[in-house]
Amino acid sequence: MFITLEGPEGSGKTSHIPHLVEYLREKGYVVFPTREPGGTSISEQIRDILHDLKNAEMHARTETLLYQAARSQIVEQVIKPRLAKGEIVISDRYYDSTIAYQGYGHQQNLEEVRALVKYATAGLTPDLTILLDLDVEVGLKRKKQNESEWNRMDDHEVNFYRRVRAGYLEMVKQEPKRWIVVNSEQKWDDVQEELKRVIVGKLKVEG
Repeated sequence: MFITLEGPEGSGKTSHIPHLVEYLREKGYVVFPTREPGGTSISEQIRDILHDLKNAEMHARTETLLYQAARSQIVEQVIKPRLAKGEIVISDRYYDSTIAYQGYGHQQNLEEVRALVKYATAGLTPDLTILLDLDVEVGLKRKKQNESEWNRMDDHEVNFYRRVRAGYLEMVKQEPKRWIVVNSEQKWDDVQEELKRVIVGKLKVEG
């Protein structure tokens, strides 16, 4: 099964995944965690370019194409082979981030962005996508308070992130069977328990 966690800045995706992986492994599942952009040597190098604050002049199309380059590498080198072996892959972001950030956020043509995404992924779609949703201002405040990595993608005006969040919620409406929304403004432990219930429930259904 291919599971992805999505969400705006400060939603807590990165902090939750290690605990989810440990929990599922204790239950006997073979789980492989990864992240986007990154997850392979080539993809991590592209991540450095994308996130470097010195690259503030990067055009939205350049940004979109670089994300697809990193994504195609991890799909072919890591995700597809792991899924073929029957493993569970949990990814911190996937192509929905491109649609949300480069599509809705940068207000690029959504059909063109989706076509690039389809090409980069060879059509590989997650079995389950969880949106960790929260108010934009709350998320940005969390990000700054937690002293986590502050990169070029964190350095936009607030309206950009409002468009991103609205884009995520629109995608949920478009594909309700794939998406589940979790309120990440709850206490961390409560969010973690809800994530465990959602994922285990999906695994039992898929059997």
